[in-house]
Amino acid sequence: MSGILEGKRILITGVLMESSIAFHTAKLAQEQGAEIILTAWPRPSLTERIAKKLPKPENVKVLELDVSNDEHLARLEGQVREHLGDRLDGIVHSIGFAPQDALGGNFLNTPFESVATAMHVSAFSLKSLTTALLPLMTEGGSVVGLTFDAKFAWPQYDWMGPAKAALEATSRYMARDLGKQNIRCNLISAGPIGSMAAKSIPGFGELAAVWDSRSPLEWKLEDPEPAGRGVVALLSDWFPKTTGEIVHVDGGLHAIGA
Repeated sequence: MSGILEGKRILITGVLMESSIAFHTAKLAQEQGAEIILTAWPRPSLTERIAKKLPKPENVKVLELDVSNDEHLARLEGQVREHLGDRLDGIVHSIGFAPQDALGGNFLNTPFESVATAMHVSAFSLKSLTTALLPLMTEGGSVVGLTFDAKFAWPQYDWMGPAKAALEATSRYMARDLGKQNIRCNLISAGPIGSMAAKSIPGFGELAAVWDSRSPLEWKLEDPEPAGRGVVALLSDWFPKTTGEIVHVDGGLHAIGA
């Protein structure tokens, strides 16, 4: 029986650690029949080492990509075309960054320069990455990003919260404008995962502890596979008329009050 991504070609960003949602997305995508290409910044060599742990490592190319660098974005289409051919079916945006002075309880004192960096890398890049690859998505496709429920103010998360709110709004506007090209844009809102991105947040344990008391389903920080499954499902043809959506893979915490 063929997988739900059989024959699809997918670009995946953000594979930094085996514990990341992006890595498990890449693993599941290969298992479900996709041909994938990875991007990495600032250390492509790290992603190349991690990629060796994928089911089909010999078939994976890692491209250097800083999504805030216009030159990197301008050359991306040609690089992907060289390795995957003239068609791309899906994009996974697993990119987020905020300077340290924008996190950890420093919300009221964060300078605009740091806020601008967080917004550029974490939100605007969803648009810039997608538009850089649009010439390859002539047969439609699916763009899937990762958010952390931006309806709430979370402990220690500070300016990454507004950045994720901007990401969520960006995805909706992209869904509006790209629907005519049969390109779907959706987000997975995942619960906290003990990834490299999480470890960069001062006081991450305080944030993650909310799930211990409020999540209806048991949530495991060390298990990114449920979120990866959500991403792969949205990349597939099983959601052909779903766009502008945020699918929660968070143990159900989003539905629970205090």
